[in-house]
Amino acid sequence: MSLHPVVARVTDRVRARSATLRADYLDTVAASKSAGVARGAVACTNLAHAMAAHPSHEKLVLREAHRPNVAVVTSYNDMLSAHQPYADYPARIKRALHGAGAVGQVAGGVPAMCDGVTQGQPGMELSLFSRDVIAMSTAVALSHGVFDAAMCLGVCDKIVPGLLIGALHFGHLPVVFVPAGPMSTGMSNDEKAKVRQLHAKGQVDRAALLEAESKAYHGAGTCTFYGTANSNQLLMEVMGLHLPGAAFIPPDSLLRGALTEAAAVRVASLTAQGNEYTPLAQVVDERAIVNAIVALLATGGSTNHTIHLVAIARAAGIVIDWSDFDELSKVVPLLTRIYPNGTADINHFHAAGGMGTLIGNMLSEGLLHEDVSTVAGPGLARYAEEPVLTESMGVSWRAAPAVSHDTTVLRPVADPFSADSGLRMLSGNVGRAVIKVSAVKPQHRRVEAPAVVFGSQAEFLQRYKAGELDRNFVAVLRFQGPKANGMPELHQLTPALANLQDKGFAVALVTDGRMSGASGKVPAAIHITPEALGQGPIGKVRDGDIVLLDADHGVLTVHVPAGEWAARPLAAAPAGAQRGMGRELFTAARAAAGTAEEGACTFGWAAVSSKDLTHENA
Repeated sequence: MSLHPVVARVTDRVRARSATLRADYLDTVAASKSAGVARGAVACTNLAHAMAAHPSHEKLVLREAHRPNVAVVTSYNDMLSAHQPYADYPARIKRALHGAGAVGQVAGGVPAMCDGVTQGQPGMELSLFSRDVIAMSTAVALSHGVFDAAMCLGVCDKIVPGLLIGALHFGHLPVVFVPAGPMSTGMSNDEKAKVRQLHAKGQVDRAALLEAESKAYHGAGTCTFYGTANSNQLLMEVMGLHLPGAAFIPPDSLLRGALTEAAAVRVASLTAQGNEYTPLAQVVDERAIVNAIVALLATGGSTNHTIHLVAIARAAGIVIDWSDFDELSKVVPLLTRIYPNGTADINHFHAAGGMGTLIGNMLSEGLLHEDVSTVAGPGLARYAEEPVLTESMGVSWRAAPAVSHDTTVLRPVADPFSADSGLRMLSGNVGRAVIKVSAVKPQHRRVEAPAVVFGSQAEFLQRYKAGELDRNFVAVLRFQGPKANGMPELHQLTPALANLQDKGFAVALVTDGRMSGASGKVPAAIHITPEALGQGPIGKVRDGDIVLLDADHGVLTVHVPAGEWAARPLAAAPAGAQRGMGRELFTAARAAAGTAEEGACTFGWAAVSSKDLTHENA
């Protein structure tokens, strides 16, 4: 099947737009590659420090300076359910590497905070910036310059993007990402959401809410809904950075352990000392980035990746923007129904055929580039396979089911849930925004109503509980962008807005903050760029202004005469410093942060800025 013409056109446009920056990146990567093993280029004192604590048999290998040394960068902690399984991975990986004639060293750890724990709390204001801390921590870990490859252990929201951004600055190294898998299915996501709405109404108490939440989040592994964590795993697989079929194998299975060992053996074979040298810069190219966007769209994935994928691409010298997402979204059908876009969870998706069935079908319909490099070898076709564990052979791969086992969860391109993906760009006199409508019913996708302006989630909830919001309105929540307060997710608003919609009111949210992968049934124009603190026109909205949010036609506008709108002053930022819970440490990060459409990065990029983006489809 030939490549879909829109996928081909967007890829060509991204390649042309990125030509200068990509060439500069690849030149840097080429200059970083050294002859022989990396540690052979360091002084004896440096090498002595690097191997001082190792047992004698590993020191012998390291002194020989001809077999590869693999860095392990881990995000392990035992508070985060998705990362708790990583506790014994380094020892398992080192054993597997030893059997493959290589050595492994834990090069460093990166922080891993949980958005679920910090949701609605002051700590959430560190969440987005933690991605860049993780990227820099990954760079610190790899900066010792004695490694020939790396394995990145990470799963959740900001951790995987951060690890990948950091690793891309060492693009001469082969890199394999190692997932840990989802927790088993507990209370259904639909039932959990209902309890949250009842609690918001005051009809169930905290004890009942905690009991429901504990039944939903009950063990090791990722949360089972299709949020940013599981979107991360899907993207790493479709980008060819996992072993095929690794994403959603449960943490406690024998297959999971065997896949981890197989990943170690595989990365050792990809180093420059072997015959299959496959550096990370070769895997993450324009085609891989477009494949990631397409897969995200086809599965109704996390809106956070309209930020993270931009930042990942830029780290590889590739420039994408929301116009690319928007154009692809119009031709990429929605192929899955996973909560919040349906009632199934990620385990149901995996049982229905999972990644192998999804990728195989999308390849057969020309929606993905097949001619890419991956850690499993040339071509994405390997990712239409699934792993199996046998006593005699260990891990082997077989063709994944060609047909979904459950078409209520996973469908083919020929019979999708909808003809487009449901992730769209909005634009108008308020700026540019994204909206995810795959869980929004058609009758709720257009809201035209008076604005009610808020400066915080707390203010919204206070007025909701006072009964002041029982009406048609558009909630305009501003000063929630990267520069203002680190762009926290705003899920505290979800149950209240859903209750108001269920009462029959036309409601919507417009914000320069985030809602993430759990964006639900209420229309939400998020990530507004430029943000209020960046002189964005969202700062001009006043109570009572009529706001039109039309997701079907990509419109977000305030009905104010153009002359009056241009002359209207921007609102002042709320008073009060960002202090407490470590927020004062991120003052410089907030000041340096780019826009959401630029990836909201706190470190500067070498070249292309937002002024250079062409916005061909704006």
